[in-house]
Amino acid sequence: MSDKANSSPRAKAKSIRPLLTLFPYLLRYKKLVAGAVFFLFLAAVTTLALPMAVRRVIDNGFSADDAALINNYFTMLIVIALVLATASAMRYFFVITLGERIVSDVRRDVFGQVMNLSSTFYDTAKSGEIVSRLTADTTQIKSAVGATASLALRNTLLGTGALVMMIITSPSLSAIVIGVIPLIVLPIVAFGRRVRAKSRTAQDTLADASAYASEAIGAVRSFQAFTNEKFASDRYTDAVNTAFAAARSAVGARSVLTAFAIFMVFSSVVAVLWIGATRVLTGEMTPGTLGQFLLYAIFAAGALGALSEIWGELQLAAGAAERLTELLVEESDVKSPENPVALPEPPMGTLAFEDVSFAYPTRPEDRALNGLSFEVNPGETVAIVGASGAGKSTIFGLLMRQYDPQSGKVLVDGVDIKSTELRDARERMAIVPQDVAILSGTVADNIAFGRRGATEQEVKAAAIAAQADGFVSELPDGYHTQVGERGVTLSGGQRQRLAIARAILRDAPILLLDEATSALDAESETLVQKALEGLMEGRTTLVIAHRLATILKADRILVMDKGRIVETGTHAVLAKKKDGVYARLAALQFNAGHAA
Repeated sequence: MSDKANSSPRAKAKSIRPLLTLFPYLLRYKKLVAGAVFFLFLAAVTTLALPMAVRRVIDNGFSADDAALINNYFTMLIVIALVLATASAMRYFFVITLGERIVSDVRRDVFGQVMNLSSTFYDTAKSGEIVSRLTADTTQIKSAVGATASLALRNTLLGTGALVMMIITSPSLSAIVIGVIPLIVLPIVAFGRRVRAKSRTAQDTLADASAYASEAIGAVRSFQAFTNEKFASDRYTDAVNTAFAAARSAVGARSVLTAFAIFMVFSSVVAVLWIGATRVLTGEMTPGTLGQFLLYAIFAAGALGALSEIWGELQLAAGAAERLTELLVEESDVKSPENPVALPEPPMGTLAFEDVSFAYPTRPEDRALNGLSFEVNPGETVAIVGASGAGKSTIFGLLMRQYDPQSGKVLVDGVDIKSTELRDARERMAIVPQDVAILSGTVADNIAFGRRGATEQEVKAAAIAAQADGFVSELPDGYHTQVGERGVTLSGGQRQRLAIARAILRDAPILLLDEATSALDAESETLVQKALEGLMEGRTTLVIAHRLATILKADRILVMDKGRIVETGTHAVLAKKKDGVYARLAALQFNAGHAA
């Protein structure tokens, strides 16, 4: 997460206030909320009616003369039980449905938010932790919005109603119970803060464990290749044990809170029963009245005891809501302006960097580009070469607006891309990266990633043009073959050709090639190079090249060093330049090739 998201949570006020961020989601489903509240009130009122019926039964006795009256009372109790059961079932239906609906919306909004955050965010964020927030934290919120919040409101209503009825039934006995309440509530609030802090720590440590698990599983072949399976298992075990210790600490605090509340509550009930029994013996109170008061006292005590436990659950949910809110309020430092400038139509395909300087946010003191300026004309093929760290990939990152430069302008078709719609600028480009992202799904799905809505015929045509149709046709289910997570069932060359097919299908006026043939064998490289030459025709093409043999036909070559262009020209011109950077690179590569 960002520094702000990483540093602030444990310092925030330890309350359930973060749950208020869910209020706008509740307002979307007013009918569900109304249904839940109605049946919640009905269940509480019905429950509070039971002690009055019990008092009448006890005070009227059980003689044969009152048999009809007794039958009426018990019939009414059955009716009350039926209403209570129906109200409780409907309350459960409404609150659980509401919880499921809200957590679905939260997950959708959080995922949509993180998908639109800039690369600056992902330079420091852990994907496993983000997934943990989308799963574990949203599940905790579902529990809070559904069962926990409902129980909290139910017990609040029941406890308050029972307290009122206790005062009506016997003000003197009620004074004893009411006097104990501050002794219970104040420690609950104090303990609750500790539970809140410990719960947040437990959630953070669990997210750390999930983040490491996600990273290790994604690189499982590397762990196996270097026989580091035990190292990975031990490190994950340590992370899990840390998460367990934090969770156990939170559970311990909640256990102490619950035990204290229950002891205090029921001790007061016993004291009331003791005093009430004495008054019955002296005739100051009827047995039915004592029974009614005792039932109300038990209701109030049970509600207050349950609230102490529910408070802990709400504290846990507040921590989850806080972590999700951090993602929802995270702002991308790359976004469309309020009044975007339209790009010219039809597209021309021009590119230009004007005095661009840029440093990655994680390394602000180290400039990746330093006053870089160059232009690429429509239909021109320009190659960028240089040693690792010269700034080649940074140029692509700025063109795709993964980052914005600290100074200078990046122009597409004469328009500063910071002043135009983010999506519009990106749609004018197609990229074939060196590290190809293949998604779980079919081959056809992965090619269609280049342009959603493409027909099967268009997908196949793109594959043919990328020299991919041959190996795809040999797969068990052809274009409907599942490629596995990250394309693990495909070779590096096959993944590269699918990426080229994506770019072909996108049919953008500007083509960005990041060593697009690097993972291919000699035969495939020749075929794909021909396909790329056809794709590049009539398009503006920017090529990052490590292997100089792939750019011999480039219209122009830009040689970079430490974020600046130090040489420019064709291969023939640059190769003859004595003591030139390009000539040195060419000598190393081509001489090594001849020696081999």
